[in-house]
Amino acid sequence: MKLIVGLMFVMIAVSLFSGLYFLVRDPGHQKRTVKALTYRIGLSVALLLLLIISAFMGWIKPHGVKPPEIPAAASHSSIDNQ
Repeated sequence: MKLIVGLMFVMIAVSLFSGLYFLVRDPGHQKRTVKALTYRIGLSVALLLLLIISAFMGWIKPHGVKPPEIPAAASHSSIDNQ
């Protein structure tokens, strides 16, 4: 799963930078910039859906942003010994 997500991120970055390149270099008659950025949006939506479905199916386990709390007994035992 990490490999798939990593490849999707690389593909999104390549599409983003190709859109930037076409924006700077194209004379304006072609729609390569729009195509590249449309691919980027499609890949981003696909990645988001993949992560949601993976979490729902149990293929990946999401974790919280907060670190786990230290139990109260463990934090007071070092203070009592001093």
